[in-house]
Parts: sequence; C-alpha cells; structure tokens
Amino acid sequence: MIKKPFLGFGKPRLDYAGVEGLGQGEVKDIPLPGRAVLFVEAPHPTVNDVSFQVGDEIKTGQNLKVSPFSKTTFTSTVTGAITDISKKTGYLGKTFLSVGIDVSETDQWDDAFSPAVQTPELEKAGLYLNGLPGISNIDALAHPETPLKTIVVNGMDKDLLVTTQQMVVKSQADDLKEGIDYLKKITGNPKVILVVPPDLSEEAAKSGAQVETITPSYPNSLPEMIMKNVLNQVVPAGMDCSSLGVGFINAEGVAALKSVITDGKPPVTKLVTVIGKNENTQMIRVRIGTPIKAVLSALEIPLEQGDRLVIGGPMTGRSIYTEDMPVLQDTDAIMVQGKDQLALNADDPCVNCGECIRACPVRIPVNMLVRLLENSQYEEAAKEYDLLSCIECGLCSYVCEAKIPVFHYIMLGKYELSLMEEAEENVNG
Repeated sequence: MIKKPFLGFGKPRLDYAGVEGLGQGEVKDIPLPGRAVLFVEAPHPTVNDVSFQVGDEIKTGQNLKVSPFSKTTFTSTVTGAITDISKKTGYLGKTFLSVGIDVSETDQWDDAFSPAVQTPELEKAGLYLNGLPGISNIDALAHPETPLKTIVVNGMDKDLLVTTQQMVVKSQADDLKEGIDYLKKITGNPKVILVVPPDLSEEAAKSGAQVETITPSYPNSLPEMIMKNVLNQVVPAGMDCSSLGVGFINAEGVAALKSVITDGKPPVTKLVTVIGKNENTQMIRVRIGTPIKAVLSALEIPLEQGDRLVIGGPMTGRSIYTEDMPVLQDTDAIMVQGKDQLALNADDPCVNCGECIRACPVRIPVNMLVRLLENSQYEEAAKEYDLLSCIECGLCSYVCEAKIPVFHYIMLGKYELSLMEEAEENVNG
C-alpha cells in the first residue's frame, strides 16, 4: 500500500489485478471451524422473538425463519448446535442477528432444500437462495410489476488486488452457463450480459451470455461505470440501476445457482482473496460463517498491535475491530495491513489543489462537498454539490494531498441524509 497521496494532474491509472497464470489448484481450502457465526440481516432483530433458541440442533442447508412476525429467513451453512443469539450493529448502523454455532465435524444435509429450489418460482426458491455465496438478496433481481430488462453478471472484481470474481469466470465457465439459464427462469427471462476483462473473454463466451469486455482500470467495474461505459446509460443522482431496468449479480452468485440445481444442496463455501501485509494475494475457499481469525491462523498470518484488518480491497474496503467477524456471503476479500504500511489521515484543512475533482469519475466538486460534510450540512451537500451522485470509488481520498478522509465523510453524509429522510417520512406518515 502506498503511504503518500497521489500527486498528478488528472485521474490516476490504477489497474485491477488479473488471474493470468492462476489455476484451480491454487485455491487453498480452509478447514471447517470449530465454531461458526452466521450474520442474518434483519431490520429490527429482537433476540427474544426468534423462532429458534440456544441448544437447538440445526443441519446444513436448513432454512430457518428469524421470527414468527417476520418473513426473513436464512440458510444454515453448517451442522451443529446453536450456542448464542445476539444483536449486532455493523457498518453505518446496519443491524444483524448473530447466531453462534458449535460446528459438527460431519455435515448433515437438510432434505427440504432440494425440492424447494427446483421450482422456477422465485417466491418459493428465494427463501433458500438468499444468502448464497455472492448473493445477498436475489429478490432484488425480480420485480413482478416492473421486471428487469437486463441483468449484468459482473465477472470483474470491484476493488484493486482482488481476483475472486475473475477466478470464477476462469475456472467455472460451465457452471456460469447453467446458472445463467436458471437465473433467467426465476427472473422472467431478461437479457443477460457477462462483463469481464479482455483476457477472460474466451472463457466467458462459454457461458452462452452476451459478453462485454471493459478496460481493467479502476473504477470501471463499479455498477454505475458499467452502466455508462457498456449500456450507455447514466444512473440519476439518488437512484439505483434497477430504476433503469438493470440488475447486477456477481459471477460467483450465478455459479452458486448451478450448484443448487445440479446437486440439490446449497453451496456453503466462499471464494475469498486474502491480501497479506506484503500485498501478496492468495485465493482461498472457506466455509461461510468461519471467523476471520481462523482464516488467518490457517494461513499463518500474524496480527500485531496496530495492524489494520479490512474486509474488501484497498480502495473501498472497511476496517473491522475484531478477528471474530465471520466470513459472509459477500466477503470477496480480507486484507491485512501492517502498522508500518498505514496511510494515516490528517486533520489539516483542504488546500484546494483540485486533485479530487480531476480524479472523480463523475466530476463532483469534491473540494466544496467535503467542506459541507465536515460541518454536518448534509442536505445542502446533496442539493448544492451532488452528494448523491457519488459512486463510492474512493479515488478522492486516494489523491487527497491533505490526507482528508473524504470517502468516509461522503459515506457518513449519505447515511445521515438517509436517517433524516426516514424521520421525515415517519412524521408525514
């Protein structure tokens, strides 16, 4: 990791990592953990109202309803006994139900999984498909009243040094083909586009989908950039891609669908790129729910006082405060930064150099935006300086000469603005 800001005139050229020379044999399998933790996304989880309790035995692939008062369900990735149930708060106030499990050495598979996913009806199959590797919420791809016209399968990784999605395209092309066929059935047969870097176009063509290549230069793999560069559509400020009839899913999520319909079992492992202190990367396969400290132990990566542990890559990854954080279905990368590698933020004022404006892919006047965000003027930031147009690439922080944590100010601003809008809706409603 660089320790000084980028100095230049214009957008820095940052190329994505590639998978040239990598093969399936270079994926290291991490042993099954003795204890797993499953995070279930729930808007208002109440521990006392859950439909299961400490001591219950659960099976791999078993679908569990969070509470009698909620439609939220999750699929267990391990077999064992529930040891604890608690509420956790994640990044920017996101709430989870945390379920700790003492893991059995042998998987016992739940028999109800296979028949539930054989139906092409999303309402039935979706209960089991949400939370699979690479799939946070497959329901988001199906809009009964306004079905998506296009689904983009992203075979590019969203951050630097990460090669998880590219590895799937390289090594699981046949799985992608079957997964895409199933995806079409449960989402109303939309057009499917597979986006990859040029060096993976030959493997991608085996999927049968329309293949589009993009220049492997950051941040071209982010959904808003794909919308602009591939589909020639600009996402309006404050809206998402689905408002234009386009949905996104990672290549790993599509490959997971193939395993579902062929084997009748949920894929319970996740491909993860591990980025060590020396920036060397290693691809691993790990059971979802495995604590990160078990991953680091298996890879013999030590952590010392002052080191930083990040979920994701160097541009948009999010620091975590504990090694007990589990691998989730959307954990594409784990990065360890040594204390001597950290580029520390400063509290110096903006010097108005303009580097952030030149680097910004959507030309936001970042130098003015951050001034408002520093002073908690979130509504003004959205109205006057395009806060909601930000695509969250992090280039502004990367090039900042004053080392202002611009990206964090922007994320905080969006979060606070959403809370203000929610409160206003509650008052008016």
